[in-house]
Amino acid sequence: MTAMPASRPLAVVGNVNVDLILGPCAPWPQPGTEVMVEHDELRVGGAAGNTALAWAALDQPHQIFANVGRDAFGTWLKDAFGERAAAWITEDASTTLSVGITHPNGERTFLTTTGHLPRLSWASLERMMDGEELSDGLLLICGSFLTDSLTHDYGKLFDWADRHEIEIALDTGWPLGGWTREIKETVRGWLRRCRYLLLNEVETRSLAETEDVGHGIEQLQVLLKPGGTVVAKLGANGAMAKTAQGETIRRPARHVSVIDTIGAGDVFNAGFLLGIATGQDLARAVDYGNTLASRAVSTSPRRYEFGEPQ
Repeated sequence: MTAMPASRPLAVVGNVNVDLILGPCAPWPQPGTEVMVEHDELRVGGAAGNTALAWAALDQPHQIFANVGRDAFGTWLKDAFGERAAAWITEDASTTLSVGITHPNGERTFLTTTGHLPRLSWASLERMMDGEELSDGLLLICGSFLTDSLTHDYGKLFDWADRHEIEIALDTGWPLGGWTREIKETVRGWLRRCRYLLLNEVETRSLAETEDVGHGIEQLQVLLKPGGTVVAKLGANGAMAKTAQGETIRRPARHVSVIDTIGAGDVFNAGFLLGIATGQDLARAVDYGNTLASRAVSTSPRRYEFGEPQ
């Protein structure tokens, strides 16, 4: 599979932080003990960061809007994105660090510092973005429950996008306090401003309050903007999607030897939105997401490409 150059602008806004991946670890260590693990990797992370790294590896023009902390890690993150990070705000805080502990059964445990992410604001974001340059484009918003200041002003961001005819794709991530009634009502309010909703299976079922992911997709699809599309990422089982026209798509993921699934959903987002931006139909766009994510999780160092997974 070869991706054509996108004919629509691509951009992402949200969380960029440092990821330290360690593992596999089993069982969880007792307090006061030390455990040796086989694998470690220090890398750029965060949902927005993972998506932009995939686009960059594919040589796809794009923009990323984020912030960093005032320390060596902040400088390191900005250096990783080069000119695209020139306008990022450096906050008077330490850079957010997420330690991901992998387990033999495929599960992960994350320990994340508060750091700089909650300080990302609409005021600073608005100064970074050029609405004319992004007009008719796709803007992925992610890391919703980590960027407190910006999340509070999502209405202003949605208004800005509407004025410039930019379609919003939303991937909220998992709420730190779980899917409370208040959180669900807030997110459902966001959906009416969005064109695409990209959640994993558990997030889809939790937000829709159903045990059936297909039923959850149907319930959430009617909450989106007219013509909106819901995509549920199913991990090793691929992805499902449904459009306002009633078409349901289920596409399998490729069978690969998994090395590291952290950020797989973010890489799927990059592939899926690239498919949309190149004019692919829904099934083909989902295939783009599945293929790119399969390649990423089965390679070390991680590779972002549409070649055959290992």
